[in-house]
Amino acid sequence: MSKTTARAKEPIALPDRASSAAGLAPALVRELSSKDRERLLAHFLSLGEDDRLLRFGQFVPNHVIENYVRTLDFDRDRVFGVFNSELALSGVAHLAYLSPEDGERTAELGVSVLESARGRGIGTKLFERATIRSRNTHVTTLYMHCLSRNKTMMHIAKKAGMRIERAYGEADAYLKLAPADQSSILKEMLEEQAAAFDYALKRQAQQTSTLLESLLPAELAA
Repeated sequence: MSKTTARAKEPIALPDRASSAAGLAPALVRELSSKDRERLLAHFLSLGEDDRLLRFGQFVPNHVIENYVRTLDFDRDRVFGVFNSELALSGVAHLAYLSPEDGERTAELGVSVLESARGRGIGTKLFERATIRSRNTHVTTLYMHCLSRNKTMMHIAKKAGMRIERAYGEADAYLKLAPADQSSILKEMLEEQAAAFDYALKRQAQQTSTLLESLLPAELAA
């Protein structure tokens, strides 16, 4: 059983168009912690039947998703997210570190993006962030499993130069990673700082909005 999913391991199909092409702010990817567990649960429960099929390899009921989120190990693995203006998770990536074999370290990646957030390049940004974290934690191979019909994730895999093996309607994609260097370490640090600042601004805006609404007369607030 894949470590990136409840019972399977399928990344959701994600559009790969850049946010700038649509006039939208670029997606900023923030590393998540156990404090974000409730938001993660809300994200996965918001996935429709087809999206659950793509993410988990089969349709999974709510209680399976609840167990998956409850057992996420933030000390062992890494989880990344993109927040919208309401501080809900639009996209999530789970990077699971697998047991080393012959001195080689492999990590498996699973990705999901809400339907309402498609077309903003969120999937690509999550993939890129997971890739650089893999490099910086001495991972030599990044691995993804997806259905062959998942054209968008297959496109992302091909664009990244991943080696793809297909069989029985499924595909395994492998990417050999370069070792970490000063550039990759600095890049990840700056990206995390930008995402943390963006999150703080959104939280402040949300708190200000809530405060203003509480000061308005009931008839105006309604």
